[in-house]
Amino acid sequence: MKSVRRLLAPLAALTALVLLAGTPAAADPGPPPNSMASLGDSITRGFNACGWYSDCTSRSFSTGGDSAVNSQYLRIRATNAAINGRNHNDARTGAKSADMYGQAGTAVSQGVDYVTMLIGANDACTSTEAAMTPVTTYRANIDAALARLKAGLPTARVQVISVPDIHRLWAVGKDSGSARSAWSLFGICQSMLANPTSTAQADVDRRNRVRQRVVDYNAQLAQACAAYGPNCDFDDNAVFGYPFTLGQLSTWDYFHPNTSGQQVLASVSYAAGFGW
Repeated sequence: MKSVRRLLAPLAALTALVLLAGTPAAADPGPPPNSMASLGDSITRGFNACGWYSDCTSRSFSTGGDSAVNSQYLRIRATNAAINGRNHNDARTGAKSADMYGQAGTAVSQGVDYVTMLIGANDACTSTEAAMTPVTTYRANIDAALARLKAGLPTARVQVISVPDIHRLWAVGKDSGSARSAWSLFGICQSMLANPTSTAQADVDRRNRVRQRVVDYNAQLAQACAAYGPNCDFDDNAVFGYPFTLGQLSTWDYFHPNTSGQQVLASVSYAAGFGW
């Protein structure tokens, strides 16, 4: 028995080493960044968070400086003063996934240590269901942007944030006359929000297909971030899964987050991030 144990001991040790070698190490977030940039669309620009149909970058959940929002930037600054004033909002109102490659180039030119990317609402929120960005095209756009970041900022951390659940937008606003009026007047997200009170099967099915498109986008974000490597963190659908309320939306369009909505977005996305 002793000889058997002597033979088994090295075998067990070898097996343990093989198992450890095959287990990926947990991503090391590194120290808090000294600079950051945000990529995205009107949500990241803080659109309608403090002015009538205008950007309000000070209230951006990512790089804003308004204490009422307590953005990711301010949370990082609380632990690393070196980031002060080095917060770049490279997002553009109306942007889609196709615009991420250009925004990534801007972030590279700024030489930042940390990048957030939230994109996809405008790829799904279109004038018609048929106009939505195909999933394969969306993925190709995301891959191109991430490749540009990786090549130009090889040590930077990147947080990829899930697209919010626009079906919930319909659910929380459909019974509000003000919301329905705004959606109709401004032609907001008609792929999802057309005929908001209809219970016809065709409208129910359309809404479910649009929601599924967002689910598919988020699946592609998760895969693209995993392929990027340990410097990329996907929020594991934290933003998509957050049960936002009508009171967290701008009363000018009932689509974009108001100050309260931006604050929640900052809190949820940061908690699902690198943990600085």
